Amino acid sequence: MASAASSTSACGTSFRLERCLVQKQAQRRPTGGRAAKTSSVIVHAVAEQEPLLVRAARGEVVERPPCWMMRQAGRYQKAFRDVADLYPSFRQRSETTDLIVEISLQPWLSFKPDGVILFSDILTPLPAFGVPFEIDNIKGPILESPIRDLEEVKRLTPIDVEKLPFVGESLKTLRQDIGNQAAVLGFVGAPWTLATYVVEGGSSSYYKTIKAMMYTNPEMLEALLSFLADQIAVYIKYQIESGAHAIQIFDSWGGQLPPKDWDKWSKPYIQRMIEAVKKDYPDVPLTLYANGSGGLLERMKDTGADVIGLDWTLDVADARERLGSDVAVQGNVDPVLLFAGKDAITAGVKDCIAKAGRQGHILNLGHGVMVGTPEESVAHMFELSKNSFYNGSI
Repeated sequence: MASAASSTSACGTSFRLERCLVQKQAQRRPTGGRAAKTSSVIVHAVAEQEPLLVRAARGEVVERPPCWMMRQAGRYQKAFRDVADLYPSFRQRSETTDLIVEISLQPWLSFKPDGVILFSDILTPLPAFGVPFEIDNIKGPILESPIRDLEEVKRLTPIDVEKLPFVGESLKTLRQDIGNQAAVLGFVGAPWTLATYVVEGGSSSYYKTIKAMMYTNPEMLEALLSFLADQIAVYIKYQIESGAHAIQIFDSWGGQLPPKDWDKWSKPYIQRMIEAVKKDYPDVPLTLYANGSGGLLERMKDTGADVIGLDWTLDVADARERLGSDVAVQGNVDPVLLFAGKDAITAGVKDCIAKAGRQGHILNLGHGVMVGTPEESVAHMFELSKNSFYNGSI
């Protein structure tokens, strides 16, 4: 790995990051499915302040709302499709350091978002504590041996992050490449959401097995959720120590639970996880996002998360009133709006920013960027955010 000084010399003191990264990505791209053993240049552009997104997440006064998008590295981008054509296996793309870095940086090179999220998956850490899985391009995640017995839970092992070197290496490289120009974002799945895959054996529409288990085998489910909370807390710390400025927790299927059940089967385990992380890293912002969370907002705040992610079905002004001013919010433009043209996008973004207020807001979609979204629409939303200064107007 080159030193910071040599990287500045190689790339130029004016931070010509795009040219350098394109050159180095070509060198880093693996052949034959394995990472090429080449050195990568470190572009260490040091900013006087922490990234805008980090400051907004902490509720500090900022000049404009930072913006990133869930699934901003994805199939809507031609650059992503080109890589996916060469490396069709999702596991290969998300578990090979050079490919992770290249894909994570694609939206950065195109749009300069205020957050660059690691290209990965919420299931990535499962094998590191004894839960193997595969991902079928059609069926999605497949766990051939779902866990449905207390003895099976007891056989799981503490997470071994050394089995996830590509995660740490990728975050370190992203942090070196980007510096403080944008926030490097890690992410994890919440215990309940991970448990749905572990128990159901894959994706599910109704979650019949795990929901029935709440009544038929609560001891086993409590043990599994406690185990997952503890292991994912370690995984979050690993991501922070590897370079992540902030972490997003996805309780993707938390919204499938009635509020009283979320209180029992999701909330306590998210709290447990957050408390463990905050003991060591009290200043690292943690965002909690749950799809379909309109009935859970106040409960989500009680977990101790610094930022509450809002899906597109919520009115931001209503969410602000319900949550109060002592927690930041993220969101929540409807992803479908990006198909509607620049005028509609402009109106939607202006409405979201105005209702969110001048402090503690991270602009985002209310869900991920959809396949087929025009790249120029994504570019337009990012451009709007860059020109949405709180002392002026879009």
